[in-house]
Amino acid sequence: MEVTDLLATVVAALGGATRDGQIQMAEAVARAFTTGEHLAVQAGTGTGKSLAYLVPAVARSLSDNRPVIVSTATIALQRQLVDRDLPRLADALAGTLPRRPAFALLKGRGNYLCLNKIHNGSAATEPDDVPQEELFSPVAASAMGRDVQRLTQWSDTTDTGDRDELKPGVPDRSWAQVSVSSRECIGVSRCPFGTDCFSERARERAGQADVVVTNHALLAIDAIGDLNVLPEHDLLVVDEAHELVDRVTSVATGELSPTALGVAHRRAARVVPPELAQRLEAAIATFTSALFDARPGRIDVLDEELANYLTVLRDSAHAARSAVDTSRNDPKTATARSEAATALSDVADTAARILDSFVPAIPDRTDVVWLEQYEDGRSGGRTILRVAPLSVSGLLRTRLFGHATAVLTSATLTIGGSFDAMAAAWGLSGGADASDGQEPKAPRWRGLDVGSPFDHAKAGILYVAAHLPPPGRDGTGSAEQLDEITALIEAADGRTLGLFSSMRAAKAAAEVMRERLDTPVLCQGDDTTSALVAQFAEDEQTSLFGTLSLWQGVDVPGPSLSLVLIDRIPFPRPDDPLLTARQRRIAARGGNGFMAVAASHAALLLAQGAGRLLRRVEDRGVVAVLDSRMATARYSGYLRASLPPFWATTDSTRVRAALRRLRGAEDTAAAR
Repeated sequence: MEVTDLLATVVAALGGATRDGQIQMAEAVARAFTTGEHLAVQAGTGTGKSLAYLVPAVARSLSDNRPVIVSTATIALQRQLVDRDLPRLADALAGTLPRRPAFALLKGRGNYLCLNKIHNGSAATEPDDVPQEELFSPVAASAMGRDVQRLTQWSDTTDTGDRDELKPGVPDRSWAQVSVSSRECIGVSRCPFGTDCFSERARERAGQADVVVTNHALLAIDAIGDLNVLPEHDLLVVDEAHELVDRVTSVATGELSPTALGVAHRRAARVVPPELAQRLEAAIATFTSALFDARPGRIDVLDEELANYLTVLRDSAHAARSAVDTSRNDPKTATARSEAATALSDVADTAARILDSFVPAIPDRTDVVWLEQYEDGRSGGRTILRVAPLSVSGLLRTRLFGHATAVLTSATLTIGGSFDAMAAAWGLSGGADASDGQEPKAPRWRGLDVGSPFDHAKAGILYVAAHLPPPGRDGTGSAEQLDEITALIEAADGRTLGLFSSMRAAKAAAEVMRERLDTPVLCQGDDTTSALVAQFAEDEQTSLFGTLSLWQGVDVPGPSLSLVLIDRIPFPRPDDPLLTARQRRIAARGGNGFMAVAASHAALLLAQGAGRLLRRVEDRGVVAVLDSRMATARYSGYLRASLPPFWATTDSTRVRAALRRLRGAEDTAAAR
């Protein structure tokens, strides 16, 4: 049966309507799976893109008896696919397909309880951060101790050991006491709990599945690391593909922090000779002291003192690692030795990578190093030295797209009206950012925009407040901008999602609006984000202000969201070390660093933010950008080309009138 017939069967069984964009996408996905040509598909909200790729994925998997991997950026979409979309698809196609498709959700090993660590490892003996007596006394004195006791009891009743199924959850610090990473695992053959291992069970289910749902981080680890964590596959779907580069970059980033170094020392002290532990402790002490005295920001020139401290740290960590005997088959100490070996290898490798990154001249470097200092509620805050790749395009091109045919999809993939920027960042095409010392040959690919079921020009207005003064450098709104926000929210009678470039700006605006408005104003940080979004959705007169996670993570259809406010064009911070280094390199090679990095970054976020407005065909509203540069700057056309084709205006009077009419129509409909 053709993929379009299968899709029609599923849509009919679910009571849905035929959508041209969904059909077009499903046909294109099936064609890509056949030809081996990579496919980038922009599918607007409401297209039904999940079914558009799942139907051909299931059909091809059953035909070839080979799994298809589906990777997403968010837990919410993973759960939607596994708990709703795939089961409903399987039910709808029962009797049509040769057999019922099997599917599985696979996460990194650290998301599952480690039974060996619980019963034989450091969770039960010497946790890294808390004295043993606090954890297993009859009355646990610490919150972590209570958490570990609870997790130990849960390990006897849970079927999956999956952290996401623990209600209520526990902090990362507590979970770390009962879990291990893939590199810390002692191996199923050596582990006395290998046959009962929750992670191994999940991998076994994934190995038997036709569709395996995972996340971008695990996909990156499988592709660019030395661990084969996913089933062998030839076909890959990357949903929320606009997030792929950032997630892969995060996996490929190394860091040295006093906290992590302290953990490495404590782990090493249990399993290496005292003289090596003392040598490592001294190296850590001098290095962290230098970090606290250093100035935060990008480091282009490594001073001799810090270079010496890094060298001593590298050598002492390497010496300690060499003394860890991981071949001994004693399960009671195997976890401690494996964790120590992994921590010490990370320290030695990261220190070496940082030192090596400064060897080439600045234009030829492939890594960027920076020092980050920020407050986190602890005394003195946190200090972290990071090293990250300037580009991951070569890694993706050779290690991901060189081994599997990929379909990359999202509601926002075209930047400035073109797929070129995303394709270059992924390594699917050439470009200034694609030259990172890796294999230059680009694979075959094509881009497809299947549009949206929304009539954007009739459903939404793009309002640019061209009369406002350009935003200042302090990050907070001007008096004129605050007046504009007040007038717009009053016209909408609340119903506003305020997207701000910084938490400082969001909080400042919320404070002013609470004094001026009669309708409620919530601000990110008042409660958990999920709780705030739920409250915002329940009360139509409520407004919600916030920053980055709200730009991409809010799905509130209906009259509760009629106005999306964007305070300024979301360019990256001028001191962002990674993005400014990428911009500098592109400029040095003759490209336009500002447009390739800063403007592309802003365009993608603008598209994501504007996408919060229309979530259903019936939705109506306004996206208001309160940054006059969106109308006057030379790059404004590029940014607007990244947005949906709303009806555009700079007339504030007409916009407020439209919001009042919309509010009246919604109130009338609600009264019926």
